[in-house]
Amino acid sequence: MSWLDVVGWAGSALLVWSLVQARIVRLRALNLVGCLVLIGYNAALAVWPMVGLNVVLAVINLWYLRGMLATRHDEATYQVVEVGVDDAFLAHTLRVHATDIARFNPDFRWTPDVPRRSAFLVVRAEEVVGVVLAHAEPDDVAQIDLDYVIERYRDLTPGEFVYRRSSLFTDRGFRRVVSPPGMVAPYYGRLGFRPVADRWVLDLTATAVSDPA
Repeated sequence: MSWLDVVGWAGSALLVWSLVQARIVRLRALNLVGCLVLIGYNAALAVWPMVGLNVVLAVINLWYLRGMLATRHDEATYQVVEVGVDDAFLAHTLRVHATDIARFNPDFRWTPDVPRRSAFLVVRAEEVVGVVLAHAEPDDVAQIDLDYVIERYRDLTPGEFVYRRSSLFTDRGFRRVVSPPGMVAPYYGRLGFRPVADRWVLDLTATAVSDPA
């Protein structure tokens, strides 16, 4: 097998691998790399129809990647909707994603009958992409019980919109937000939170959460 054959097989393998990715950003990025490899491979063999096909696919991937990355911090793309803690659709969402939730929030326990609990759904158009659940602690602390984003949108961190709209908490009299205990792969550092022991803390009275770069 020549080195050119290796390149061709590698490009094909990347295309196949991209199609089994659940995260849309990762899918598009891997598919783009596979297309670029196959452009070079087919150009070396002068198979111009396949070069043209992969050029078109690469442009499509670039278009979607640019759109997703350019709007990931845009409030016109994602909205935060408050729901009742005993809402049937919320319960359904938690049940459907229970296994994945346990992977990233192993300490999560939700008891909606406890006083001063809040529930928010992060939505993109009609699709629910994330859930944030919280309850009140002493000293005006909002303790986050769950901060979860479905795998498809996880690279875009849409849950940040709950914290960027700090009035969701200050309107309820909270002065501080504390991240869930034991959360796997937290992303709070770039949202203005500061690390405290095994958690992240956002002081609402200091400054509003700034838009990430």
